[in-house]
Amino acid sequence: MPLSSQSFNFFHMVPIFTFVVLSLTIFGSNAQGPPSPGYYPSSKISPISFSQGFRNLWGPQHQGLDQSSLTIWLDSNSGSGFKSLHSYKSGYFGAAIKLHPGYTAGVITSLYLSNNQDHPGNHDEIDIEFLGTTPGKPYVLQTNVYMRGSGDGNIIGREMQFHLWFDPTQDFHNYAILWKPSEMIFLVDDVPIRRYPRKSDATYPTRPMYLYGSIWDASSWATEDGKYKADYKYQPFVGRYTNFKLQGCTIQSPASCQSPSVSPSGYGSLSPQQYMAMQWVQSKYMVYNYRHDPRRNHNLIPEC
Repeated sequence: MPLSSQSFNFFHMVPIFTFVVLSLTIFGSNAQGPPSPGYYPSSKISPISFSQGFRNLWGPQHQGLDQSSLTIWLDSNSGSGFKSLHSYKSGYFGAAIKLHPGYTAGVITSLYLSNNQDHPGNHDEIDIEFLGTTPGKPYVLQTNVYMRGSGDGNIIGREMQFHLWFDPTQDFHNYAILWKPSEMIFLVDDVPIRRYPRKSDATYPTRPMYLYGSIWDASSWATEDGKYKADYKYQPFVGRYTNFKLQGCTIQSPASCQSPSVSPSGYGSLSPQQYMAMQWVQSKYMVYNYRHDPRRNHNLIPEC
């Protein structure tokens, strides 16, 4: 019995329909997030309480502790910041952070390493900064590296900026910096998003640093190059921190001390699976890379 044109069209579409379903099954599983990195370093390091590893640095009236969670906030009077009890030569530094929703333009919530108090005007710094935004636009996660005063005066940053594959205001997510003598790696929920290798002493921070966190007003540049400012009719702006991870070599540690690894045993750096996850993030969510900015004077960033 011959097929009707309707029957032919139906059976003709079956392979196409099957292909679409299989494609959604295969590729849709990672549509909301990166491929698995295959290794989860945050699970290897025990959390500490705030009081075990940190102290308030400024704005004590704008800081609150609730068991293992720290809340800091910014209003028209002040922001707040905290600092690790010890200075480190290398290590794994992380926390779970939940950001403020709504209008947060001009506001920066941060977790960073620095020795600016030990070397004012000539300091090193490794940054994770969340640049506030306006409703309907995503937060920008900025990673940055300064060394020996390149963040002082005539600022020479090494910024890479990302959007995130989730809403960072809805829940806590883990953010971390691994700083080793040979490389630094920035991680989000154990997914590497950036690797910065040591190519020379001139382009790599090596002096001991403390771990800091803060919330502050950076209206002059934080949101779309300062186009949108902090608006205190939306105050207070709140940053929440928990699940602090702090493991490394302090200035008192013996010379044999080694930093924890963020990669499986047998890999000196990232594993192939971790590199794949990092490349996925950079291809889909990176929104700025200082290396590719034609406005930058690349003579000042010789690693490029």
